Amino acid sequence: MALSNKELTYKSFLNREYNFRHSPFEKEFEFYECVKSGDSEGVLRLMTPLAGEGSGELSEDPLRNIKYHFVVTIALITRFCVEGGMEMETAYTLSDLYILKMDKAMNEEQIHALHKEAVLDFTEHMNRIAHENIYSKPVIMTMDYIYDNLHEKISVEDIADSVELSPSYLSRLFHKEVGVTISVYTAVKRVETAQNMLRFSDYSPMDIGNYLAFSSNSHFINTFKKYTGMTPREFRTKYYRSNFGKKP
Repeated sequence: MALSNKELTYKSFLNREYNFRHSPFEKEFEFYECVKSGDSEGVLRLMTPLAGEGSGELSEDPLRNIKYHFVVTIALITRFCVEGGMEMETAYTLSDLYILKMDKAMNEEQIHALHKEAVLDFTEHMNRIAHENIYSKPVIMTMDYIYDNLHEKISVEDIADSVELSPSYLSRLFHKEVGVTISVYTAVKRVETAQNMLRFSDYSPMDIGNYLAFSSNSHFINTFKKYTGMTPREFRTKYYRSNFGKKP
């Protein structure tokens, strides 16, 4: 149910009565832009404590309040980073990773430390991206198509049709800019997604292979082992979230 005008008016009254003001939008926007551009110095200069002065109250419980602010901050950073060129799979994996870590935090000090770690991690990723090759629009569109269709059979012909280029030209362009073929790139992204699902979900390796459109369980196992050196079951045993909190 939406807040009534009376509730909103009362909240505004309390804010004025206790001289409460939300953080200036310009400063907040500058902070997220620094993360997006990979500017660590700017991030450290502009970063403020979670749930600090001017951040608003999301819960009457102090620990829950700071946890809510953590989730909001990570969600915004994730979207800014995707807009800045971070692969969606990478961005949302980082987001999930840090939110899961936060969920296990027992006190505010741990959350503050994790907040700083997460912000700098995203910033460092964006800094590396800023120094990598810039891909052409058709190649970026191809990458996006692959991310969006990892759970389905993907053909170069379908991708080429979506970006309005011939399959042969798109294949040459992609290989020239990325350094691998579209099929290899797709396989790697499927394996990366499978790693995350094996680490953080309860789905069986066979279900994960089926979901990611591998032609058979043996195909999934062989492809996964080719790029990780382990079978999906071996990876699950080593990295399942029971070991979460340790850096793999």
